[in-house]
Amino acid sequence: MPSVFSDLSPYPIVQAPMAGGASCPELAAAVCDAGGLGFLAAGYKTPEAMYQEIKRLRGLTERPFGVNVFMPQPSLADAGALEVYREQLAGESSWYETPLGDTDGSLDDAYEAKLAILLDDPVPVVSFTFGCPSRAALEAFAKTGTLTVVTVTSPAEAQAAQWAGADGVCVQGIEAGGHQSTHHDDPQADGTSSGVGLLTLIAQVSEAVQLPIVAAGGLMRGCQIAGALAAGADAAQLGTAFLVAPESGANALHKRAMTDPLFPRTELTRAFSGRPARGLVNRFVREHGRYAPAAYPQVHYMTAGLRKAAATAGDPQGMALWAGQGHRLARQLPAGELIEVLVAELESARESLVTGARS
Repeated sequence: MPSVFSDLSPYPIVQAPMAGGASCPELAAAVCDAGGLGFLAAGYKTPEAMYQEIKRLRGLTERPFGVNVFMPQPSLADAGALEVYREQLAGESSWYETPLGDTDGSLDDAYEAKLAILLDDPVPVVSFTFGCPSRAALEAFAKTGTLTVVTVTSPAEAQAAQWAGADGVCVQGIEAGGHQSTHHDDPQADGTSSGVGLLTLIAQVSEAVQLPIVAAGGLMRGCQIAGALAAGADAAQLGTAFLVAPESGANALHKRAMTDPLFPRTELTRAFSGRPARGLVNRFVREHGRYAPAAYPQVHYMTAGLRKAAATAGDPQGMALWAGQGHRLARQLPAGELIEVLVAELESARESLVTGARS
């Protein structure tokens, strides 16, 4: 990673911040110590829980790491649409013997409180999802020495991040697992089928801004990382590849599902959260995806109990099995060993490109 990012890690490999438990301190520490850049996910956590995870991670590694924060969301939910979806999920509630959740939860994920902690006790890197912070917020982080990265899904979003003063952008292609980090979720749009592939998006963003680029979206092999770097990225961010590592905090059912023949493909769906997110196609997605309204995080709150009950019951058909398009390429290796394999594959791919260019 060039310029201000060059001292963060020896290798241009970033472990994606996966909210929901996968990106735990143990995983981030293993990635950092192996030469990558590990990340914690503050999304869905209380400020105190985020702070405690940072303390744990600092006790596990002396290497630089990052923390990802969700941006506050506007209230887009239509009360009528939410009520219709609640009725749609009534059968799930009965099946799992779990009431549907209250949709009146916080829209800001305790954003200001988390920023206050991160500014008072700075970490090396802070990244943002679902929007771009204000110029004042990014300037405040710059004063503490924290590097900032804004996740983007279009050249326009990248330009907004550059204007606000971000140190870099994480360019997320349509192939990425988990939530699409669009800055504005249009409730009138389908939101589950449109998007730009990673390599094309890297090229578009490279021409739109003068910022370091971290590429994210379906990357599982070193040759893919080489392709992203050749397209203009400065580093590659991998989530699904690390999700199955023994250090990952992901549910065991989720890990097994990555390569289970019962789940051969992924799809963007609003079924679990109200925002487009890529996951394995299971029964819940097939039966409810077409009916889910554009209502994040209200739908997330509504289905939280169902997802937990499904996991407790050992039923992956009712869980949110977030996964990128490359999930079938997942390798159940310790995170440090996976870094070694990816680096070897990356170097091999680079050597092949050089050899090919000379011949």
